Amino acid sequence: MSAAQTVNGSDGQPRCRWCAAAPEFEAYHDHEWGFPVGDDIRLFEKLCLESFQSGLSWRTILAKRENFRKAFDGFDFHRMATYDERQVGRLLQDEGIVRHRGKIEAVIHNAGRAVSLQAECGSLAAYFWRHEVDRAQAAPPQTVSTSPEALALAKDLKQRGWKFVGPTTVYAFMQAMGLLNDHVPGCIVAKRVDQARAVFKVPVP
Repeated sequence: MSAAQTVNGSDGQPRCRWCAAAPEFEAYHDHEWGFPVGDDIRLFEKLCLESFQSGLSWRTILAKRENFRKAFDGFDFHRMATYDERQVGRLLQDEGIVRHRGKIEAVIHNAGRAVSLQAECGSLAAYFWRHEVDRAQAAPPQTVSTSPEALALAKDLKQRGWKFVGPTTVYAFMQAMGLLNDHVPGCIVAKRVDQARAVFKVPVP
């Protein structure tokens, strides 16, 4: 992996090149992206936001993330699962989020599936972490947009009735939530993510 795949950040230290694409990316890159997550709400939120990102840029979604959280009750999927057409109408009028009926209806629908999945597996985290990417078999960082594990997870979610969860969307979710460390070698955060994963306890049912 060449130095061309890193860029110096605000402190002069090398980071994954993508985090220089927008000012707000550096903090997200340094403190969130790739660090392992075991919290069900955060996992569900991220999968919803990746669904909303489809066809858009992550910068657009990140800029609206707090608005999304407010609009969707903090992505509490138990509350979201009770939304009806009145709530859909409210969300379609909310200028702070992406007002796409299909995506809004999909994440509400997925909230119901998340409730069922949590009941079946004990937690969403226990389910998702079954699909952690095998590092020994993983492609070099940031060279692919999906993986066998992402394909399997997307297929299983679809079989369970989830919507807007294709392999590319699922892979981006896995990158962000730490199911693989996709920071490039030379990035100052790569080692920190490895350290976080070393002490992370994989959720079990």
